[in-house]
Amino acid sequence: MKRSIRTTALTVGAVVAAVGLPAGAARAADATPRIDLRVLVVSDGGPSTDAIAEELDTAGTPYTEIDLTQAGRPVIDAGFLADTVDGRPRARFQAVVLPNDNPFTAGSSEMAALAAYERTYAIPQVDAYTYARPEAGLQYPVFGGYSGSVDGVQASVTSAGRAGPFDYLDGTVPFEDNDPAVGESYAYLSTPVAGADFTSYVDAPIPGRSTRGSLVGEYRHDGRRELVVTFVYNQYQQQFRLLARGIVEWMTGGVHLGASRNYFAVHVDDVFAADDRWNSTLNCTPGDVDCADPDAEPDPIRMTPADVDHAIAWQNSRGLTLDLAYNAAGSVNQREDNNGVDALADKLIADRSEFRWINHTYSHPFLGCVQDTTVVPWKCATNADGSTRWVSRAEISDEVAINRVWGQAARLPLDDGELVTGEHSGMKVLPQQPEDNPNLALALDDNDITWLGSDNSRDPAQRQLGPATTVPRYPMNVFYNAGRAADQVDEYNWIYTSRAQGGSGICEDNPATSTCLPAPLNTATGYAEHIVPLEKRIALGHVLSNDPKPHFIHQSNLAEDRIAYPVLNGVLDGYDALFADNAPVVNLRMKDIGIELRRRAAWQAALKDGQVTAYRIGDAVTVQAPDGLAVTATAPTGTTLGGASFGSAYAGGTSGWTPSVGTPLDLTLPASATTPAAKATDPAPATDPAPDTRVPAGVTEQVPYPAGN
Repeated sequence: MKRSIRTTALTVGAVVAAVGLPAGAARAADATPRIDLRVLVVSDGGPSTDAIAEELDTAGTPYTEIDLTQAGRPVIDAGFLADTVDGRPRARFQAVVLPNDNPFTAGSSEMAALAAYERTYAIPQVDAYTYARPEAGLQYPVFGGYSGSVDGVQASVTSAGRAGPFDYLDGTVPFEDNDPAVGESYAYLSTPVAGADFTSYVDAPIPGRSTRGSLVGEYRHDGRRELVVTFVYNQYQQQFRLLARGIVEWMTGGVHLGASRNYFAVHVDDVFAADDRWNSTLNCTPGDVDCADPDAEPDPIRMTPADVDHAIAWQNSRGLTLDLAYNAAGSVNQREDNNGVDALADKLIADRSEFRWINHTYSHPFLGCVQDTTVVPWKCATNADGSTRWVSRAEISDEVAINRVWGQAARLPLDDGELVTGEHSGMKVLPQQPEDNPNLALALDDNDITWLGSDNSRDPAQRQLGPATTVPRYPMNVFYNAGRAADQVDEYNWIYTSRAQGGSGICEDNPATSTCLPAPLNTATGYAEHIVPLEKRIALGHVLSNDPKPHFIHQSNLAEDRIAYPVLNGVLDGYDALFADNAPVVNLRMKDIGIELRRRAAWQAALKDGQVTAYRIGDAVTVQAPDGLAVTATAPTGTTLGGASFGSAYAGGTSGWTPSVGTPLDLTLPASATTPAAKATDPAPATDPAPDTRVPAGVTEQVPYPAGN
């Protein structure tokens, strides 16, 4: 049975005394250093150290950042790096991240202090982006290597990488080339210096040669271990997103606070209802409030039973469950208009257990202010005193309750606490409605709603609205009013081209829009050639960013041409080509996503306030956190908590949430979780600063689309 660290320490002392060993032996047993589970990030303002810091942030792994460009920053010396706690030597950081292998000036006492610290406590160092040179274990690129663009290069994880920190990858690491006119990646490819203890984990072909050069590798020397990264990146680029987990696992030995997984959930809105079709002549959607034309009739798009069969077969083939957000009035109206017949509803209800279901209100009304549609764009109607007219509490409550009762009668497997309102209405929407409908929170309370879907594009932060916590959802640029690819492209052209090209001019008015087009897409080929790859890239970026937020489409996208599937397949095919079986996509329902986001927010707040302390002594890890806080950690397979297995398996390790009860959480690591020793060879000059490794002039450090996409 596992004992706490304190009990184990006392037992060791008692055993020493009992067998009559000299006192020095007891002191040696107690002198095992304490390693605090915190990372030191030393930044020079470049994108690579920022990317690693962002990865730590997102995972919930604590770190201390020192910006070398800031005046008055702390000095890195022996006292800053280590001290003594309760008579035991303490290393204050479990890993060090530097912008390159030596960012300091010649003869720097700070670099000397770091080198001594790393040797003394077996602390690994990550060189976030460094020049290939002997001091980093590599030949200069001029000796048979390469320096230059690696846009579009297909790098590979080596056998050592797959057996080590990158075991969650299938092998290929493609470098992005999103725009041929923009330089996106720069690298130094080189081979190890003769005699160097250097193991490459990720490499790529050296142009014009039959050899391969390292992009990520481990250099062991002078009792130290360095992860040498020789390509520049930022936090949004796919190549970094693929390798980020492995970088963190390498530097922490797979033992750290925080956790990271790859998530993908897809909500399908408006199920049972019909979505009105885009009109390419009017450049709007008849039936919408901003498309008033007396001669234009709505042209509805609605799924068929065959579409349901296709969705089920697709789910089974992909191992992913869709969440259907339903409007019961769509079926009620269908039966009223067709002598009681609704083949779609019959099919969906018969196959209800194949999907997850979410209440989307009964008839999908706008639940914010009362809309004045006599003007375009619409505005909020006002009362005689000039105050905003709001949809009432009773109207909102009825929409929620009636839809729920209908779903319960149909025995849909609902979670009664989940709700997505039509158009996310009731919540603030700019510019017309800058505040929430005050009646919404009251109606949510009437119906015991605890999780409320919101639009991530306008309300990205999780927040509380009455009894409900929001779950931000990513809108996919596959339009609700399109069931055919040609209609999707026509509307896409209208939105994202200039007025001179027959478009809306939105991009001219908002030049930061990331999806602007230089010219209209071909309606026959534009969807497959342009829209699908772009939407796949954006969604896959979310999946690779430890981001559990769901994406949403509409039932119209599963009908007619079934235009959602090429995008969804693109995401999943792209993922499957990159990741090993031990890192499957995690597919959560809305409530569980909300819980995950809420736990993360509480955890981040506790870290920020310094309420969490964690450290490792030998094979034992102790975490002290406030009572009631859910603690998140990652550890090697075989780790135990209170004698039971800790966490659940993912990407070669285990991770999970554990509630704190105010007393220390004690994890016991498996015997295999030892820190690899570094070779004690003659050191490379630790005080010789690295050359400038910033990207050459004219090569961008940013991908050609903003972070918000």
